[in-house]
Amino acid sequence: MYNKVNVCGVDTSKLPSLKEEEKEALLKSVKMGDKQARNRLVNCNLRLVLSVVKKFSSRGENPDDLFQVGCVGLIKSIDNFDTSQNVKFSTYAVPMIIGEIRRYLRDNNSLRVSRSIKDTAYHAMRAKEKFISENGREPTVGEIAKRLGIAREDVVIALESIVEPISIYEPVFSDSGDTIYVLDQLGDNNDDKCWLDEMFLKEAIKNLSKREKTILSMRFIDGKTQMQVSNEIGISQAQVSRIEKYAIKKIKS
Repeated sequence: MYNKVNVCGVDTSKLPSLKEEEKEALLKSVKMGDKQARNRLVNCNLRLVLSVVKKFSSRGENPDDLFQVGCVGLIKSIDNFDTSQNVKFSTYAVPMIIGEIRRYLRDNNSLRVSRSIKDTAYHAMRAKEKFISENGREPTVGEIAKRLGIAREDVVIALESIVEPISIYEPVFSDSGDTIYVLDQLGDNNDDKCWLDEMFLKEAIKNLSKREKTILSMRFIDGKTQMQVSNEIGISQAQVSRIEKYAIKKIKS
């Protein structure tokens, strides 16, 4: 679907292209208010939008919708491009298009994020786009935080909050039909330790008496108080407390 020639009624195989010097001339004309030059720049850079849309092919979104949103990003990049900077138009336009699509996906995200964090993420994205326009490279988190006057941690949290979640069954590698999914890459540095601890715990519980097992089960699985356990078993609360402490001591040792 993403490789089709026709996107939003546009035959991408017939889209014109421009040389760098032609782009520069048209961009200067746009700054002078030439609407025809603006329209021509849009039409001649639709392939750029399509290339960005393909990067989001795994999101399950309608490609025509993403293409239209990407075109909005393209128009914004044309209107805001600074011809005095020594930066190629495509270098400035691609992050703008990506940012517009990400904003669209963020606003339609199934996960709810607070308005304040969304606003911080929006300002961080704007600061990032402006930095790229001025310096021709991606900024670090520290540089974005410095521009916004906030902590690095707040920038990281805000940007992470607008990342589109993916399924744990999302394929990440496939070779000869043997597919590796995100789920296969999930783990914990303490996996082996937890596995051994569980084995030791089971062995320790096996050594408890029937009464000790019953009391621990009623206390920590059923969530009953020592008084409730004493009433059901028919012993004093002090005995329940003593047996419970002794059983835990046996497990720990």
